[in-house]
Amino acid sequence: MSIEMAFTLLGGLGLFIYGMKLMGEGLERSAGERLRHWLEVLTKNPVRGVVLGALVTAIVQSSSATTVMVVGLVNAGLMSLMQAVGVIMGANIGTTVTAQLIAFKLTRVALPAIGIGTALHLFADRKNLKFVGQVLLGFGLLFYGMQVMEVAVKPLAKSQGFVQFITSFSTNPLLGVIVGFLTTGIIQSSSATIGILQALAGEGIVSISAALPILCGDNIGTCVTALISSIGANLTARRAAMIHLMFNVIGTLIFMTLLPLFKAVVVWTSQDPMRQIANAHTFFNLINTVVQLPFAALLVTLATTLVPGQAEVVEKGVKYIDDRLLESPSIALSQARKEIGRMGQLALENLRSALKLVIRFNEKEGPTLRQKEAVINQLARETSRFLGLLFQKPLLPAQADQVADMLNAINDMERVGDHDLNLLELAEYREENALPFSSQAVRDLGEMAALVEQSFADAVQAFTEANQELANKVIEREDLIDEMDRRLRNDHIKRLNEGTCNPNSGVVFLGVISNLERIGDHAFNLASYLVKKERHYKRLQVK
Repeated sequence: MSIEMAFTLLGGLGLFIYGMKLMGEGLERSAGERLRHWLEVLTKNPVRGVVLGALVTAIVQSSSATTVMVVGLVNAGLMSLMQAVGVIMGANIGTTVTAQLIAFKLTRVALPAIGIGTALHLFADRKNLKFVGQVLLGFGLLFYGMQVMEVAVKPLAKSQGFVQFITSFSTNPLLGVIVGFLTTGIIQSSSATIGILQALAGEGIVSISAALPILCGDNIGTCVTALISSIGANLTARRAAMIHLMFNVIGTLIFMTLLPLFKAVVVWTSQDPMRQIANAHTFFNLINTVVQLPFAALLVTLATTLVPGQAEVVEKGVKYIDDRLLESPSIALSQARKEIGRMGQLALENLRSALKLVIRFNEKEGPTLRQKEAVINQLARETSRFLGLLFQKPLLPAQADQVADMLNAINDMERVGDHDLNLLELAEYREENALPFSSQAVRDLGEMAALVEQSFADAVQAFTEANQELANKVIEREDLIDEMDRRLRNDHIKRLNEGTCNPNSGVVFLGVISNLERIGDHAFNLASYLVKKERHYKRLQVK
């Protein structure tokens, strides 16, 4: 292969991949966040997950993008491993759409599509028309890139060495699998690899016997992107990426074992070599899904074995309250207090995690913290609704007061969860911008963090157990927190004047102590509901 031919092939491949990316982005942007919402909500049934995974991948034009999205949702706790299996299988089916489009040989409409798409994308007033233009532009570039690749590979038909190398895949299928895997792993696009294969087939360089092993390896290679995206993710997300790999490896083993039969079926479907490759790609993923979907639970078990460890499970939904308890107010109040205490424990766990991340960042802990924050918000909604219904029941005056205190406590717990999230975002900002803290700033933050953490922990325990003695300790500690807040601010200003503090780091430092002071106020509130004479004082100060 000459240098000119290589550059032509690379240029065509670049146009192909960029066109596919533009087309997918245009379709995805027109659908907005609905794609992610569909994946999160509509995947309770594995079969529905397969259909949705195929649909989303057909829209975004990348099984890797869909799988990475799934890994992200699993990492955030929005999708279970069992839900992910169906979507991953569907994503492999969806990616076959591009190969089927290529087989229609629409290269003649490439330039008109580029012209019309560019005009719409640049000059249309409405957003939707701009997105349509982007889709048309991407469509045109994809097929123009395909045309350039076909021109580039045409001379290879006269290269005896290249033809012999390709022909060897028929007699040594394992070599073809390896070539397909490496090519897709490097290009990061199974559709692009299939496109090259179709271009070679269209020029009569690659026979279907040689193409099938490459195609199988291509399906394994598409797992590389998901495996890379799972690095640094939580245990469950890494298992989702492993399921994607296992699905394609098992499928490859099945089809390589039945290679002669597979070839016979593909050849029977069409006489066109490009269509044969497209059909083979579709059959591989469709049949692979039909065979493996009934064993989804086994795949999950196998992934758990191959990626060992104890995943942290955040229990969602209410645990102690039930609408049937509303007929017994005393029991309902007792159970509601336990649910609020559970909210407080989650907020306390998040506080401890966030404070550690401020000093020593670890990106693996962020998703779990956000997952717990989502559960806190869910519990706040459900428990508030439960207490609102309880308020409509005939209650004793003391019971009505308890309901009011609990509703206020829910607000305080939920706000502490928000402050925990603020601390996480400050930690992420500090990490992204490599902002240093002086040793004195670290000591000061550690001192205030320990005081606020203890105060909130005591407040949660006091409220859950109705412990007035512990509540009094929280109230007494509040003055120390306020005094420390003032002292740390003054010390920080002094360090700024002396030039011993990075001003950008100071933004993070002040943000941390502000959030800690607010958490201290909410701890005071929780305690004040048990010590009635103090209950209104700090509530007016909390923002």
